[in-house]
Amino acid sequence: MKGIAAVVTSPVVPRERSEGNVARLLGTLSKDPNWNGGDYYDRGGMLESMIQIRSATLKTYGIETRLKQTMSDPEKIEAAIREEAARWARGFDANSLIILARALRGFDVTAQFGQIKSKVLLVLSRTDKLFPPDIASGVMQGLKGAGVDADYFLLDSDYGHSASGLDAHKWAPRLKPVMDSAASAKPTHGKCVSSVG
Repeated sequence: MKGIAAVVTSPVVPRERSEGNVARLLGTLSKDPNWNGGDYYDRGGMLESMIQIRSATLKTYGIETRLKQTMSDPEKIEAAIREEAARWARGFDANSLIILARALRGFDVTAQFGQIKSKVLLVLSRTDKLFPPDIASGVMQGLKGAGVDADYFLLDSDYGHSASGLDAHKWAPRLKPVMDSAASAKPTHGKCVSSVG
């Protein structure tokens, strides 16, 4: 691997946050009369609950800010959020959502920072509620302490967790030298270190 761009993500998810996420998901799903302990497939599905979950997630991601650029009517904005959430909900299994949420419990690869041999660019969004910029100092301190060549860029965006795509032009100039450097570098052979996003 010649370079790493870690964008609106984190190498660690606090266990209390992931546990809280699992509890919220199960709380919403268990209130649905079709849930049946997860065996909902022959009971009419979980579409409405999944739309509710996804709508809340999209709002956390900053969808309202994006939609307000082209819409002003709150009802139309809410309808657009629901429509986008419904598209996702029709193709996503509720049990898979729980499994993914549980997989994040205690996710932490900071102890593996020393295995990173490539240059790292960490990009966080000023308005991201999932991975707020106040985590940057700890992550960068950990990377530098492990001897990693790391750089940090704060993306000034109102789009929250969706900023990396919607405001890609704002961080592209910071990415270019990393890409140029990676293109001319020999690949390293450190172990794979994941992040969550």
